[in-house]
Amino acid sequence: MADQQPNFPAGYSVGITPEVRRLDTKLSPPPAGPRFAQPVIRPQQLLSPLSANDSRTGSPLPHLSTPPGPPMFSSPVQPAAVPLRTPPATPQPVAFSATPSATPPSNRSDGTNEFRHQVLGDAEDMVSLSDAPNVLFSARKVLKQKKLMNVPSLGFGALVSPGREVLHGPQIIQRVPHRCQNCGAYANLYCNILLGSGQWQCVICQNLNGSEGEYIAPTKEDLFNLPELAFPMVDFVQTGNRRPGFIPVSDSRMSAPIVLVVDDCLDEPHLQHLQSSLHAFVDSLPPTTRIGVVSYGKTVSVYDLSEGSIASADLLLGNVSPNQESLKQLVYGTGIYLAPIHASLPVVHSIFSSLRPYNLNLPEASRDRCMGVALEVVLAIIQGPSADMSQGVVKKLGGSSRIIVCAGGPNTYGPGSVPHSFSHPNYPHMEKTALKWMEHFGREAHKRNTLIDILCAGTCPVRVPILQPLVKASGGILILHDDFGEAFGVNLQRASTRAAGSHGLMEIRCSDDVSVSQVIGPGEEAHTDNHEEFKNDNSVSIQMLSVEETQCFAVSMETRGNIKSDFVYIQFGILFSNLYQDDIIRVITVRLPTVDSVSSYLESVHDEVAAVLIAKRSLLRAKNFSDAIDVRKTVDERIKDITSRFGSQMPK
Repeated sequence: MADQQPNFPAGYSVGITPEVRRLDTKLSPPPAGPRFAQPVIRPQQLLSPLSANDSRTGSPLPHLSTPPGPPMFSSPVQPAAVPLRTPPATPQPVAFSATPSATPPSNRSDGTNEFRHQVLGDAEDMVSLSDAPNVLFSARKVLKQKKLMNVPSLGFGALVSPGREVLHGPQIIQRVPHRCQNCGAYANLYCNILLGSGQWQCVICQNLNGSEGEYIAPTKEDLFNLPELAFPMVDFVQTGNRRPGFIPVSDSRMSAPIVLVVDDCLDEPHLQHLQSSLHAFVDSLPPTTRIGVVSYGKTVSVYDLSEGSIASADLLLGNVSPNQESLKQLVYGTGIYLAPIHASLPVVHSIFSSLRPYNLNLPEASRDRCMGVALEVVLAIIQGPSADMSQGVVKKLGGSSRIIVCAGGPNTYGPGSVPHSFSHPNYPHMEKTALKWMEHFGREAHKRNTLIDILCAGTCPVRVPILQPLVKASGGILILHDDFGEAFGVNLQRASTRAAGSHGLMEIRCSDDVSVSQVIGPGEEAHTDNHEEFKNDNSVSIQMLSVEETQCFAVSMETRGNIKSDFVYIQFGILFSNLYQDDIIRVITVRLPTVDSVSSYLESVHDEVAAVLIAKRSLLRAKNFSDAIDVRKTVDERIKDITSRFGSQMPK
């Protein structure tokens, strides 16, 4: 509807400004379309199997909710043939109390007391308890011989989910953690402690450190009242706030607005599915959720949510970035573009019903879509008038805002766009310019605590390489769907409920001669000025643009020499800010025994984890179709190599 001049019936007025024109079109109430059904939780659904993207998805938490049931479609186009199998929705974070919980209650029946006593037990008994719930290793033992341990075909490593919620939650400590002054590792349950002086020995570098008297105790058992000395995973929480004017609130969805950015160039069958999913989506939102709706084609339509049941939009041109004057007319105007769903549900339904299919005779890939301008406008709306005021004057509700783009084709018009055809004489240059624009805008959104998720659907190529830098830089996700059917509807709701942390940093430290050789996951190498440095810190640091439950890193490791000690220690330190802007330091420490016996090592191999690590390393090499063919041969050779090194020759 953005690609043609609208025909207004008599009695309707249109006010036009140099770049912003307002149109009011009265619509009938939205039809009684399909809605998401209330979820039915079955006991067997509470735990989900291991997947490649989540080391252990799902947990039987009573406060978790599952995704809503898919909408029932009645349009001629059928939804995806295979229904999406989805783990439980990401839980919302729980606000931390002001009372430190350093001493767990002694009458707990979840196994923690038994765990503490077993720390003092035989080392072999600890094998079953050494894994933290957020980490899965490809083997539970480590071979001492370098030659055997570093067999590249099998490899050794771990799947790490830094932000994953666990069954009983981590032990929460509201103070600064004790760190090794030599290598930066954190004090943990495996440290040797001198009870008289409170000094503790680092398991990574063996350095002796002070504890300011905190670890002085008459017996070892008394030390188990300190969570970091009793549990493999703990969270150190600093409730201080580095954002002046930030107001934490109890309901995350009240503080973090969601803006839907809808492709305006869809054919009728796809549009019908999208409308059904959008109607059902807004019905599933909590009443306090603030929402906004923007559509884009050759122009950008910013919908006013203050018009009752009338779909009213302000239009901006899509060929160039809007100037400051145009944005001020929106931000300081009388329109309301973000409103709680309980107050704007009728008009939001009217907006979705008012969307019309593309009516020009152009192929999908050749239609003008100004996604870049739409995103610029949305970011300005989310920022609001306070962007022009000094920091701290206007109180801003906290949380990460979300922009969810529902796209059916590529960005081919305005900033960040590429030509319709690859044969365009200037295509390489324009592609390079588009990539730079997308990455720059994604970083700008990230600075303003806004995540951009792009959910694509349909058969039209969306030029994923152009959109990926935008999503990655902002900390969002990009998902491809066959159509706008049930899988799209479920992922739409998931995108709105993900509770993402920000400013994430993951540090990996290993003892003895174990080193990290490769990390695959949603992050990049951290700059040295982003984290504290120590004298002999050999950690691998990964910058994470967001910290979410469904993220997973594949960490490959190897040994630089033969191992002489009986155990190796691997520690993960995850630093991030949660939804309430609390600074979290999550420390996960794992101890693995070392063995000389190959058979003992093979018995400890976790075949599913090893398979995922092998698959991720293999896929990383498949850049194009010809590479994929070569990788298939490589996987075959890898299996043969594993059997020749660790197997025995069978008779014919």
